[in-house]
Amino acid sequence: MDWIELGYLGLFLATFLAATIIPFTSEAVVGAMILAGFDPLICLLIASSGNTLGGMSSYGLGWLGDWNKLHRWLRVHKEKVEFWKVRIDRFGAYLALLCWAPFIGDIIAVALGVFRTKPLPVFSYMLIGKAARYAILIWVLEPMST
Repeated sequence: MDWIELGYLGLFLATFLAATIIPFTSEAVVGAMILAGFDPLICLLIASSGNTLGGMSSYGLGWLGDWNKLHRWLRVHKEKVEFWKVRIDRFGAYLALLCWAPFIGDIIAVALGVFRTKPLPVFSYMLIGKAARYAILIWVLEPMST
């Protein structure tokens, strides 16, 4: 799919999907749009919103699930469950700042949901982390735009 042809709607969809359990990178779409001359502030707002809402959908899946089912369906071992339980008990919603990170971001979002971390702080920290990542990317690429 050519996300850029869809404009800002494509950006929202791409960033939303990239934050779910679907493996996909949104940075390439954001970068391409900046280099194509799309408005940097609008791109930042839309990408941050889409990616945060996608991350919250992973959080919601975790909230609806339980580790017994995840172990059975996804083959998550008890040691991994304990690993994340200790971290969430220690850091709580602050871990959502890292939900932008490749590979572990989705796991963090799901784990925050499974362990019933308060949704508003999770949303807030997730938004901050994801917006900071896109702001840096846009700041680096914007001088190169057309």
